[in-house]
Amino acid sequence: MRKYLIAGNWKMNAGPKEGKELAAELSAKWGDHSFKVDVLVCPPYLSIPAVVGELSGTEIKTGTQNHYPEDNGAFTGEISTSMIKEAGCSYAIAGHSERREYFQESDEFIAKKVKKALDDDIKPILCVGEKLDQRKSGNHKKVVQEQLNAVLDHLNPEHASDFVVAYEPVWAIGTGETASPEQAQEMHAYIRSLISEKWTEEKSANVQILYGGSMKPANAEELLSQPDVDGGLIGGASLKAGSFSEIIEIAESLSK
Repeated sequence: MRKYLIAGNWKMNAGPKEGKELAAELSAKWGDHSFKVDVLVCPPYLSIPAVVGELSGTEIKTGTQNHYPEDNGAFTGEISTSMIKEAGCSYAIAGHSERREYFQESDEFIAKKVKKALDDDIKPILCVGEKLDQRKSGNHKKVVQEQLNAVLDHLNPEHASDFVVAYEPVWAIGTGETASPEQAQEMHAYIRSLISEKWTEEKSANVQILYGGSMKPANAEELLSQPDVDGGLIGGASLKAGSFSEIIEIAESLSK
């Protein structure tokens, strides 16, 4: 059965005080609610303890925006999956376009992070997607295929129900632009077909594929109504409890 995942990526916003306040607003809104969808927020590292504390007793899960694929050691500034789990997180974003662009993370390194998360019972959200010039040149599917296969080659079909993919049309992040529902569906269906080729159609159906390009209340219903859009990785709209809650409500209303 299809189940949506509505995930908020706070990026480098909402420090401990602001993060605690935002989580408290979400807790007040959803504290006694039993969700038909999965709901997740990914705060900055320093805000995680406060957010986990405020969301305790709700069904809203907490994740991280990044991690390092080693258990421990001399890796200044990094955090491990064991630290993530101890802090109360159950998800981890990997390969976000901003990590690829600003920190030169390679497909191979991202694959190690995804595999490490799965090995340690953390659900990874693998981000894939093309830049504007890659779409205009017609190479968008090739780019996504290479990013996805670099990770799938290190996984196996048993990972399907714990593995999440987020499609990011990079040209639509933070620009106010959004891929049309048809463009989103086309790429989501393509991603699912690639997973099916590697794992089987049945297993690919168990992978949640999120749209990660400026989803907001105004376009959420149209995007979430597409047959292969299983939720959203939401940036700006997740920084306000009201707009994030609106998207959750839309996903709930579409859930059978």
